[in-house]
Amino acid sequence: MPILPVVFAGGHEGAWRVRGTSAVQGAPLPTVERVAVLEGGRAAPEAAAWALRGVVSHERYVTKREHDELVSRSPRLGRREATRAALIPIKKSQAWWALSQDERRAIVEEHSQHIAIGLKYLPAVARRLHHSRDLGEPFDFLTWFEFAPAEEAGFDELVTMLRATEEWTFVEREVDIRLEQ
Repeated sequence: MPILPVVFAGGHEGAWRVRGTSAVQGAPLPTVERVAVLEGGRAAPEAAAWALRGVVSHERYVTKREHDELVSRSPRLGRREATRAALIPIKKSQAWWALSQDERRAIVEEHSQHIAIGLKYLPAVARRLHHSRDLGEPFDFLTWFEFAPAEEAGFDELVTMLRATEEWTFVEREVDIRLEQ
C-alpha cells in the first residue's frame, strides 16, 4: 500500500461541519466549526485552530485472513449517502508502546476482538486508520469513519463496544469529533 499523508484541519474551512466534540479521555481539542480533510501532503490553512497529521500505510495488527475480509467488506470513503463522519484521534499510554508487537496484537484481537467487532459494522461504516506516532504528533492514531445518518446508532454501538475492551485501558487521550456534510 502506498503511503498517503493526510491532514485534518479544524477551523472555519472544510467540507465537514462539526456537529459536536467530546473529550472521551484526557484533554479536548479547541472547538472549531469545520474540518478539512487534506490528502497528499496538502498543508492546513494558516487560520486553522488545529491540524492533525497522519499517514495511511501498511496494516499492523491484522492477519492475511482478516485483511482479506476487511478489504472484501469495506466500502470506499466518499460515498454519496455517507453524509456523517467521525474523526477520533487516540493516544495510547507508554505502557502500550512498551509491549512487543505480538503482545499488542494479542490485546487488539485475541483479548479485545477489535477487528471482529469492527467487521460486524461493515459495509455500513467506512473507515480509515492514520498513523501519527512516528510523525511526532500529539496523537498516535487518527481514526476516520463515514456513514449514512441512518447508521449513526450502529456506529455509536461500535465505539461503545470498543471502548469497553482491554485495548482501551491503554488509551490516555481520545477526542470524538462528529461531523456532517
